Amino acid sequence: MSPSPTPPPNPALADVRGKTIGRADIEAKLRELQGEVEIIGEEAKSYAITVVAVIGVGIVAVAFIIGRRRGRRNRTIVEVRRF
Repeated sequence: MSPSPTPPPNPALADVRGKTIGRADIEAKLRELQGEVEIIGEEAKSYAITVVAVIGVGIVAVAFIIGRRRGRRNRTIVEVRRF
């Protein structure tokens, strides 16, 4: 059997080899990630609000058109006669 090949070096680990990772390093990285998540969340929220508004307007427009057609079709004709 041939020895298993070594995995390619990970560029993300190049700067931490030989250093110990402390609590402060982990907290700093988590804060950085949390900031990125909050920014992405705000962008997604504004997009979602726009989509919901467009869908709402579409539903109202469809309901209006359906009601208008139904009203024309079921129109009552009232005949008034004087005696």
